[in-house]
Amino acid sequence: MVIKAHVKRNAYFDSITLMKIARGLTGMQGIEDAAAVMATPPNLQLLAEAGLMPLESDAGPADVLFVVRASDENSAEVALQAAGDQLSQRPTRFTEAATGALPQLRSVEEAKRIQPDARIAVISVPGPYAALEAQQALRAGLHVFLFSDNVALEDEIALKQLARERGLLLMGPDCGTALFNGAGLGFVNVVPSGSIGIVGASGTGIQQVMSLIAQGGGGISQAIGCGGRDLLEVVGAITTLQGLRLLQEDEQTKVIVLISKPPAPAIAERVLQAASTGNKPVVVIFVGADHDALQQHYGNRLTIARTLAEAAQQALLLSGVKKQQSSPLPSTDVPVPSHNSHGYLSALFSGGTLCDEAMHLWAEQLGPIYSNIPLNPAWRLPEYEGIQGIKGHRAIDFGADEYTRGRPHPMIDPGLRLKRLQEEASNPDVSVILLDIVLGYCAHPDPASAYAPAIRVALEQATSVGRRLTIVISLCGTEGDPQKLSLQAAQLRAAGAEVFTSNAEAAQFCIGALL
Repeated sequence: MVIKAHVKRNAYFDSITLMKIARGLTGMQGIEDAAAVMATPPNLQLLAEAGLMPLESDAGPADVLFVVRASDENSAEVALQAAGDQLSQRPTRFTEAATGALPQLRSVEEAKRIQPDARIAVISVPGPYAALEAQQALRAGLHVFLFSDNVALEDEIALKQLARERGLLLMGPDCGTALFNGAGLGFVNVVPSGSIGIVGASGTGIQQVMSLIAQGGGGISQAIGCGGRDLLEVVGAITTLQGLRLLQEDEQTKVIVLISKPPAPAIAERVLQAASTGNKPVVVIFVGADHDALQQHYGNRLTIARTLAEAAQQALLLSGVKKQQSSPLPSTDVPVPSHNSHGYLSALFSGGTLCDEAMHLWAEQLGPIYSNIPLNPAWRLPEYEGIQGIKGHRAIDFGADEYTRGRPHPMIDPGLRLKRLQEEASNPDVSVILLDIVLGYCAHPDPASAYAPAIRVALEQATSVGRRLTIVISLCGTEGDPQKLSLQAAQLRAAGAEVFTSNAEAAQFCIGALL
């Protein structure tokens, strides 16, 4: 076995392009594994963990690094040459007119000149460059959907203040989901048009609620993403408050759902006051907040939900959907396992809010849940070490910034989570594994094709040594999604996994599988 690398100096390529190249390399003869990344410190650390770090490399953050692990020198050289060839075949600045494609533009201003009627700019560039692009878009009179992560907090505050001054929305940074008049941005599910509007500081939280509303027979008017830090005290819920006002004014919206992690007390008071003074019913889900306290203070003016699934159910009822449709998934008809395993629970999430919701449900009965986004600072896992070496229940958000610098989001690229799944499945201390799989646009085109074989192998290996292992899937999506909810569920169940469309139900099932 040999490990060889090639460096392309002073070049930037987006993570999707690099991921596609890496996938192509792994399918070549003699190649056991491959990676194509920007050579940032986190990516180099990930290569080292995967056993792909070359012995000698002076690649830096401004360089592209290709690495292959091959059976022989010749196979490695052929693969690295192929990687270079793929980069050189990227389109030139202006695509030939015969293709009918738009030119590749160099600035927001240039794009605005070509599309003068445009109302919104979608920005997805590396974090250090995102603030400048967003500022230019706002000054050009455009709302901004800022998909980029790793944007400095002070930049976010300045951008949102600028947007508010100009009567515009700055959604993000790290804004995963939005839906306006049926047009989706970022990671978004295919849902019917309807009367329920959503404003949320959570991409996967919005996706979970909108998917469950669609499964229940309802529809979505608008969904406004705010970015996960919008309700921090220093940010002041600028976009959330704008979103609430816009949904109150939107003629199509009859019911509003507000989604967030628990804000600082002063921000919570400001946001809930704004939500309760409008003329439309508002369902509030502050994931992990003190439900009883919120109910006591605001229950007469707002509908307070304990979970994302409950928020969806309450919104359906308030919108007039009395008889909710059942999920397109058949019932599992499998009771909660009754074995007393006394093992650990390991959850590998791609959605931060889904991870947070599950941890709150688990901590009430299981105690400490170790994580990179812990509920308690004492439960924090060391950065990049993740689930390795921890004796206890753990839940990792692989969509967090430290895992997405220079690499695709785990909803797009399952590679990192699949490696961790294999590690945890072979750990005799682990008896339950939970994975969330989120469908929709921008997500992996067929995630079950990637996860089902790994799940089947993991369960077969556990059975072969007389070990009990339960794998649970929290599956978020709709029948209208490109991947189709029922097809994905069927493949995952055929592999032996327990599948739920409610993240809260999946988390509760895990507790029963442990106790």
